[in-house]
Amino acid sequence: MQVSVVGALICTGILALVVYMRWSMITALIASLAFGATSIGTITSLGGSSPLIFTVFDMLVIVAALARRGIWREIGAVFVRIGAAWIVCALMIYACIGALLFPRLFAGQTSAFVASRTGRGVYEAALAPVSANISQAGYFILGGLTFLAACLLLQRSGTLADIRRGFFLWFSLHVLMGVLDLLGKVLGAGDILAPIRTANYAMLTQATEAGFWRIAGAFSEASAFGGASLAGLAFAYTYWRKTGSKFALGLGAALFVLLLLSTSSTAYVGLAIVSVPVVFSIVKSLASGRLRSAEALLIALLPLLLLSGLAAILFHPHVFDPVSQLVDSTVINKATSASGQERSYWNYKSLQSFFDTGGLGIGLGSSRASSWPIALLSQLGLFGTAMMAILLAMLVRGLSGRGHVDRDVDAIASSVRACALSALVAASLSSGSADPGIVFLIPLAVVLVSRRLPDNSAAGAPARTLQNSRDSSEDVIQSQVGIVPGRV
Repeated sequence: MQVSVVGALICTGILALVVYMRWSMITALIASLAFGATSIGTITSLGGSSPLIFTVFDMLVIVAALARRGIWREIGAVFVRIGAAWIVCALMIYACIGALLFPRLFAGQTSAFVASRTGRGVYEAALAPVSANISQAGYFILGGLTFLAACLLLQRSGTLADIRRGFFLWFSLHVLMGVLDLLGKVLGAGDILAPIRTANYAMLTQATEAGFWRIAGAFSEASAFGGASLAGLAFAYTYWRKTGSKFALGLGAALFVLLLLSTSSTAYVGLAIVSVPVVFSIVKSLASGRLRSAEALLIALLPLLLLSGLAAILFHPHVFDPVSQLVDSTVINKATSASGQERSYWNYKSLQSFFDTGGLGIGLGSSRASSWPIALLSQLGLFGTAMMAILLAMLVRGLSGRGHVDRDVDAIASSVRACALSALVAASLSSGSADPGIVFLIPLAVVLVSRRLPDNSAAGAPARTLQNSRDSSEDVIQSQVGIVPGRV
């Protein structure tokens, strides 16, 4: 393995920060997700696979979860109280067996899209074992173990607050690097974040769309940046509605602006989709006469934005022409573009491979699609898709029916749940992998632990976790970033 010096330095920096602030390793793990194109090195034996830096923190979190006396008792409690743990383990086993067996069992009987590392891009070939079967299975196992580790850690004092810190740090870094990327391009400095993009795959960071620079942040392309921005916006908005946090409001506003400037079709369509439940919620509040202050603020902003737009058109009739061209090229005519037709063909062939294999799938990592549900069906088959659907249903359910829930616990669980669901919306529009990733699995652990662990008081065990975590380090971070849980 060839170690990336830049990746090692960034890992060291994140570790130094969490050690100095006395945060836990799960905070570092979540924060490292901001570096979506920074690898820790290159594994030549796996066809040049370059694992991202979050895998390092993944392993450290798993070790931290296991390094405790009485760990077997805690593991037993997780499997007794959280039924999803069995499903995740079964899914890991099935995905690994499928990744090794199915490409060989159905070799040559259907076609697959393989990502070339020699400049050919993505090309169609007869189904056969590829290095991605191993690397993607490794990521999947790591994600499943992270879910189990999170379930273990959430039983300990302070972990829920550390997860909240991690998400705020993740999206703060995301905003910072998005702004740096945009400023570098606007000022003519080019891709100033190129040194941290050490992953071994194509970097589409110098592209424009309808005269606008495409923002990639620390990712490899605008689509990935836009998807992460959408997830962050959902997190910040939900946390702001639950707590009234001014920092969450400011973070959400910054993410919203970057999302609009990203020129990503995934971000724009995803924003339209995730806005639907927000609109329904506001309409429901208006109908019941119980409009919240956060909802009232959103309603008040709409006329101001409309009047500002009309005033701009009055003085400069063609001011929005570039914007209309951008919307036309990224949303309205996206399906008829060469890129849109290519991705549609990927999805068509992926669905065809599902039927060619009798619903068993072609194995994790065997092919590339352009939609998470289609990739799930194609690679994991009907059985794997059914298990994933059960986990998704658990996440969608959230804390409903739980009874009394501490306000802090509800704010964090609801926010990370919104983040995970929005990330899945973005993945359903453009992702080529069946693996939902730790952005789905960590929030799932938060929701399930908040629901299922013993509730010895009105606020329950997770609430005590938060209460006990408000030590000096919590006071420091709250004073620095203005996050005050429970403020409404």
